[in-house]
Amino acid sequence: QVQLVESGGGLVQAGGSLRLSCAASGRTFSSNAMGWFRQAPGKEREFVAAISGSRSSGRTSYADSVKGRFTISRDDAKNTVYLQMDSLTPEDTAAYYCAASNYYTTVLFGSPNYWGQGTQVTVSS
Repeated sequence: QVQLVESGGGLVQAGGSLRLSCAASGRTFSSNAMGWFRQAPGKEREFVAAISGSRSSGRTSYADSVKGRFTISRDDAKNTVYLQMDSLTPEDTAAYYCAASNYYTTVLFGSPNYWGQGTQVTVSS
């Protein structure tokens, strides 16, 4: 069982930055693929970014809407995955969810094994 706890959300002005963190429990964190998703009011949850387990050299993928602005990274020593968000726009306003999975592809396709509770990000114009 893996438990995920997100933090770092908040209110920021357009053009600003935030860094989300997701602390994971479990001894197998380094081998887990991790990801971030988001859900805006009235919209479906959507993929944001993913990073593979360290055995796969930590390859990353991003949604087109955040490519070049967001960066996903992981610190296996701290069992933590991060999402650095720069050049934020009001369209980035959403609840952001951390996810973990045994397989990278399941994160990419939105079917991870574990979900966090979410953290709210609000970007004002």
